[in-house]
Amino acid sequence: MITLRYHLVAMASVFLALAVGVVLGSTAVADRLLAGIGSDGPSSAEQIATLQTERDDLAARLGDAEAFTAAVGGQTVAGALDGQSVALVSTVEADAADRDAIRELIGAAGGTVSGEIQLTDGFTDPARADQLRDLVRGVLPAGAQLPAAVDPGTLAGGLLGALLSTDPETDEPQASAEESAAALGGLVDGGFVQAGGDVEPGRLVLVLDGGVSAANAAGDRAAVVARLAAQLDRSGTGAVLAGRAGSATGTGSVGLVRADRAVTGSLSTVDEVDRAAGRIAVILALREQNEGAAGQYGVAEGAQGPAPDAQAPAGGAPPEPESAAEGRDAAAVDDDVPAGAGGG
Repeated sequence: MITLRYHLVAMASVFLALAVGVVLGSTAVADRLLAGIGSDGPSSAEQIATLQTERDDLAARLGDAEAFTAAVGGQTVAGALDGQSVALVSTVEADAADRDAIRELIGAAGGTVSGEIQLTDGFTDPARADQLRDLVRGVLPAGAQLPAAVDPGTLAGGLLGALLSTDPETDEPQASAEESAAALGGLVDGGFVQAGGDVEPGRLVLVLDGGVSAANAAGDRAAVVARLAAQLDRSGTGAVLAGRAGSATGTGSVGLVRADRAVTGSLSTVDEVDRAAGRIAVILALREQNEGAAGQYGVAEGAQGPAPDAQAPAGGAPPEPESAAEGRDAAAVDDDVPAGAGGG
């Protein structure tokens, strides 16, 4: 029987082969052109035309592979989130198309989106860090506790964790509907978040980010998102941070999380949510979180494989992920993500 693992490995192999083809084709351009100068072989113009044809063919094949992966995505994730609820948090850098596609896949997996909020530019603005800290402390629901860390991302994660995550033991809301509405309203009025309709807590939380940011203090802003995601993970059953291509760099939120092993033991990441395969990996990573495990997925540095249950790529990979519960206990000792990153 063809299994989910077979599909994932097959799709990953297709993408890897195409990528290798593009690299080999581009790096061979200079040698092939130079070899044609002063020889009896094809002219430079002919070689350029041949290379362009090869490039176009590879692009077409990659497009076909992407379309195929998107077409079978719903079948691949069917039942992965059966009966589970997911709260969706997107940054100002997140792409609306990614959000819509992920929402559709959550439904295809048997899950529901319990609520959605979008972080504004002010949420990650270092100049507004003190305002965010003060507001978080002022609207905290009764009985909820903030983490000991003082950076704005972790503090805000403590508040949003109480609003967006159900209790991991009872699966009941951590705050009353009235308290949640008041706290969320305060964040909206303060210009830090935008809420789309009714927002209820979910068993799992997904944080969607963009890729390479052109904003000022991009590293500091990414650190806020990384710390927020890490604290959301600690506050509930589990969380996944997913970004576009470029998010796994040293100034991207996914890259900052992967640089801290205390956090990667509990928080899952995906670095290519702009691709169909990456979106499938997000759903499977959410399932993995619900089962008490974590991992780092995608094609960029620090990824242990394209998706859960798929083999790690050649060239080595990080050690197998520890249980998410053990990772959360370790991460709670050190709330900074990672050492040396900004965040106010």
